[in-house]
Amino acid sequence: MKKLSKWLGYGILIVFVTIFLFLAFNYKADIPVEALEEKYFTPESAYLEIDDVKLHLRKRGEGPAIFLIHGSFASLHTWQGWENELSKSFTTISMDLPGHGLTGPTKAEDYTTDYYAKLIFNLADKLMIDTFYVAGNSMGGNVAWKMALHQPDRIKKLILVDAAGFWKITSDSTIKPTKRPFIFTLLSNDAVGKVSTKITPYFLFKSNLQHVYGDKTKAKSETIERYYELMLREGNREATLKRLRNSGRDLQDSIPFIKTPTLILWGKKDAWIPVEHAHRFHQAIEHSRLIIFDHAGHVPMEETPNQSVEAALSFLKE
Repeated sequence: MKKLSKWLGYGILIVFVTIFLFLAFNYKADIPVEALEEKYFTPESAYLEIDDVKLHLRKRGEGPAIFLIHGSFASLHTWQGWENELSKSFTTISMDLPGHGLTGPTKAEDYTTDYYAKLIFNLADKLMIDTFYVAGNSMGGNVAWKMALHQPDRIKKLILVDAAGFWKITSDSTIKPTKRPFIFTLLSNDAVGKVSTKITPYFLFKSNLQHVYGDKTKAKSETIERYYELMLREGNREATLKRLRNSGRDLQDSIPFIKTPTLILWGKKDAWIPVEHAHRFHQAIEHSRLIIFDHAGHVPMEETPNQSVEAALSFLKE
């Protein structure tokens, strides 16, 4: 009996030591924004004060304006491939939404899609842009279609790229229901969330980001590093938890009321928001168009930038 107790004690000690070493090894301090600006503040970057928010944005090109809205955990850099082409004919305006990228957390701590939509309208007002095009990916797609609902007279055309916000389905729908990505559910747990503000293992972050791509080999090391480091920007991890616990009003029942000309782009291999959601949007938004990229995942504008921006340009120039 004593021998058993002894080995049991050793086992418990090993478990505690393993946990301690894991936590110690994966502890990540916040990165000061000044250090990140040296790497991620681009030549076209600027800060603009909107609603007491020091908003990091990038404005390129000349012509009709198009606002590009990134998704969860991302930044304005996600649109680099699209900006290169769109800026030849349009004024592209991308931004780091509050709680993301170089913008970081805000005093109001409002990280809902409703506030993001309001913020972008206020940004357009500040830039003296009355009407414009808008494109959004994932969470940014949710923001984009809410904008089309709130002020439809200002939105010329709408592009939804693997857009979020259409989780529920009607009882008579032939489309199967799907759940939110596991990482969102995990971080919404109070205990896990609290730990994640200090313990952010790179290998888990890398694995989740690769899962976003249809072909994980296309998730380049510098891209993973950028996502990871900007997540570690001081205050962003805490802001992410607040956003996941309150993402905004559920307006999906109003999606059929969208009358803005809409293009829906989707990666067939999207593991975060399955392609079934593309068909939901297509069914709900009258006269919308749907294009599916067979080999892309959740971020076609990163994974297949040329093919996806070609589709966007064709739609915008009609």
